[in-house]
Amino acid sequence: MGSFGYSQATLRISGHTLIPEDVSKLLGCEASATERLGQHIVGPRTGTVRVARTGLWRLQATRMEPEDLSGQIDELLGKLTSDMRAWATIRETCRIDLFVGLFMNSGNNGLSVSPAHLLALGERGIELGLDVYDHSED
Repeated sequence: MGSFGYSQATLRISGHTLIPEDVSKLLGCEASATERLGQHIVGPRTGTVRVARTGLWRLQATRMEPEDLSGQIDELLGKLTSDMRAWATIRETCRIDLFVGLFMNSGNNGLSVSPAHLLALGERGIELGLDVYDHSED
């Protein structure tokens, strides 16, 4: 089993009452991107306007080639508070997940996530979502 060609990881926090500045203050880090409920957002490529259906706070990790999900988890969590009370406050009204895109470079790729990384995500209430993209679709 080979490693994935590359990975992209983004920590996402969403909720109807989410105020991006409050999340940044609680976590001790500015977001890569934010949205407020009802905000009009112009698509950068299409120019199409959409209305945000919820509040969103995103922190994107550096793209890793070849894949290094453990390094990306370390990068993201290293920027954020380890105060579990702050994470609990966010979880009261928001959903937290780590969205990971894994891009295959062959027909059989795999990865492992260490118990320490799974624990770090679990302690903070971060759901791990993995999207795998087939190399033949490039």
